[in-house]
Amino acid sequence: MDEGARTGGSPMSAQGERSPEEIRADIEATRAEVGDTVEALAEKTDVKGQTQQRVGEIKGRFDRTREDLLSKAKSSTPQSAQQGSQQVVAKAKENRTPLAIGGAVLLAFLIGRRTGRS
Repeated sequence: MDEGARTGGSPMSAQGERSPEEIRADIEATRAEVGDTVEALAEKTDVKGQTQQRVGEIKGRFDRTREDLLSKAKSSTPQSAQQGSQQVVAKAKENRTPLAIGGAVLLAFLIGRRTGRS
């Protein structure tokens, strides 16, 4: 390789040669670029991470939608209906026997339907 080919490919300072500081700065800049590129590629190939991020976004949207719907339902429901529903919940918490009986009847019904199909 001749002398012109070796020195022709790199930028030179005003004196014709690059200083060690310039070379080090170029090396550090190249390392940073390569590091950023590798990081971006790793992020693109991280399917599990992308999935978790997407699930988090969907959960956030779901939570916001749920809160919006609850607030709309509360604002549009008359006060008397809200009080009535609170009373029903309070009664159910006090006496769980009717709920247990209702649940057992529902379970028996579902089991009966399931075995009837087989």
